[in-house]
Amino acid sequence: MMSKIKEPREPLFHIIKRNSIPIWKSSLIRGLSAIFALIICALVTFLLTGLNPLEVYSTMLEGALGSQRRIWALLQDMVMLLCISLAVTPAFKMKFWNIGAEGQALMGGLATASCMILFGDKMPAYLLFPLMIVTSIAAGILWALIPAFFKAYWNTNETLFTLMMNYVAIQIVTYFCYKWSNPKGSGQIGVINASSNAGWFPKLGGQAYLLNIIIVLILAAIMYVYLKYSKHGYEISVVGESQKTARYIGINVKKVIIRTMILSGALCGITGLLLVSGTDHTITRDTVEGRGFTAIMVAWLGQFNPIYMLLTSLLIVALQKGAIQISTNFGLNDSFSEIITGIIIFFIIGSEFFINYQVKFRNSENKEVKAK
Repeated sequence: MMSKIKEPREPLFHIIKRNSIPIWKSSLIRGLSAIFALIICALVTFLLTGLNPLEVYSTMLEGALGSQRRIWALLQDMVMLLCISLAVTPAFKMKFWNIGAEGQALMGGLATASCMILFGDKMPAYLLFPLMIVTSIAAGILWALIPAFFKAYWNTNETLFTLMMNYVAIQIVTYFCYKWSNPKGSGQIGVINASSNAGWFPKLGGQAYLLNIIIVLILAAIMYVYLKYSKHGYEISVVGESQKTARYIGINVKKVIIRTMILSGALCGITGLLLVSGTDHTITRDTVEGRGFTAIMVAWLGQFNPIYMLLTSLLIVALQKGAIQISTNFGLNDSFSEIITGIIIFFIIGSEFFINYQVKFRNSENKEVKAK
């Protein structure tokens, strides 16, 4: 007697990529994800601390927007994160995984600090500022060009290469912090040119950060036009989709890789310039503060669109500021505030999954087949 052969059973559900989705639907998905995130955070807050969730949310808003000083600090941190996110965007769109933005920005900052220390009191401002701009951009480009060259000509692993370059940059900055330390041997440079303010970005309208904000917003607008409407932006997209296709239609892939990483490094160098000359007025190994890694998330969540990235940067920085205020007001440690921030970001990332993909269950697929 022949045994019955069992037919393979269809899986319970399939994940299918969406072709397109209306704007109202994507907005609805994002809105629902934000509501669910707040509900989950409220439950976690009440269960772990016994605090009133509404009071916690009010404190988060106060931490981000509670005063004029906090608003300016929020905008400053937002544009710094946005600037380094703009830097990694063209490389990521080309599928060159530039994990080295942290080191590239740090080298740009070191170049700026070097000019301020060595020439701040010896050179007029109209010569010092152009020198700082050129050297910071050149340092960022150099740190990005090395892995780009090896990738273009020997197909090395850019993820590991750029990641290791971060640690080299950190050690170089650490060395110069000891070399220029004040007082000697402290390992800290301190505020550079505190008495003369040589090399410091000027205040606009009485606000120390306004010039930084204007510069980054201009860069965001330029990057939007560059990626969406220029020939170079089109070539970046084609290389990102398929290098074989790019070569077939006559695009020089090596040239595009190197050119794009030069752009990425230049923007990282500008980030270092803004952090040192426009914000901190000093350099340490922690000047970039992990923004190079957070920028990766901003670029992905913003779908490589500078306008969306601006909003994403604002949200992430506001969450960070609010989380700090929670820890201060309620005497909680940093771990709890990071839990709240992590839950919200998790739901934001999850919403992007449901915008780009749909889940089809076995029964629903059978119904569609019968209907046809």
